[in-house]
Amino acid sequence: MDHQSMKICHLVALPYPGRGHINPMMNLCKLLVSRRPDVLITFVVTEEWLGFIGSATKPENIRVGKRRNIPVASLWTMSASVFSVFHYRELLDKKGHFSVELSERGNELVDYIPGLTSTRVADLPTILLGTGNEATRQILNWAIEGFSGVLNAQYLLFTSVYKLEAPVIDNLKAQFPFPVGLIPNLVAQSLYVSLGSFRSVSSAQRDEIVAGVRNSGVRYLWVSRGDTSGFEDVDDDAGTVVPWCDQLRVLCHSSIGGFWTHCGWNSTVEAVYAGVPMLTFPITMDQVPNSKQIVEDWKIGWRVKKQVQSDESLVTREEISEIVQRFMDLDNGERKEMKEKG
Repeated sequence: MDHQSMKICHLVALPYPGRGHINPMMNLCKLLVSRRPDVLITFVVTEEWLGFIGSATKPENIRVGKRRNIPVASLWTMSASVFSVFHYRELLDKKGHFSVELSERGNELVDYIPGLTSTRVADLPTILLGTGNEATRQILNWAIEGFSGVLNAQYLLFTSVYKLEAPVIDNLKAQFPFPVGLIPNLVAQSLYVSLGSFRSVSSAQRDEIVAGVRNSGVRYLWVSRGDTSGFEDVDDDAGTVVPWCDQLRVLCHSSIGGFWTHCGWNSTVEAVYAGVPMLTFPITMDQVPNSKQIVEDWKIGWRVKKQVQSDESLVTREEISEIVQRFMDLDNGERKEMKEKG
């Protein structure tokens, strides 16, 4: 079409149909429309997601744009640091750190990825470590295939904060022949608890977390995605359990003093924006390196798990109760430092 003769610029948004991908893409579209009323956006989702938001893509969609000479912008919904890990995965392979056994090499340092601080192999995205599981290998193949499509785009966008990842972002700007940009982040102390919207902890670990948080004596707001088991006799004065909430609005509320998080990237940047210290409890994928950065690089959170543990190794309710009490103690010097950094 002759865009010069058109008053309306029509964009097509094709998010990957995963729970951590829809929201940032939708927020980007809302931001574009708020600034450019002459932009019309078609937002393509699966039937399942259409039901959720009231209105299945594959990497082949980015290549369709290129074939039809339509400018394509790729939105990366994890951290820029994780993007770099994928981008430089050949270095991991050369150093023997790609798909390794954690019990043998988990504490070895990866200090050769441009822009990234030194990190342990165990703190890399879990999908790159490999378990020999066929399903995991298939997911890895999909991820690598999807990542390769980025090079077909004309723009690369991140939902990140420049001050947090400046060395990484600067390196990427030098590496890629097209613009790399950042999407502006979404514009009595209680602990906000959310265990993620997709993969969660085992039922046994969830029971320990529920008991530990309740036994800590700290007020809490818990988003349980409809699963209220363990909360049947909750005292209204102790905490509130809801199936869903507007997370950013909650984190920005003055009554929230801490965030128990699985360290998904959306949750991470929203907590950074709100200046809320985090208790990190990563489960899979990029959540592990995100946790490492929160605790070790940015120093705005604590780990619940002190070391890499197998899925069968539970963090007990006693341990959880103790760390929640210390974390939410307003007189704790470490907490004050985290709050200042946030």
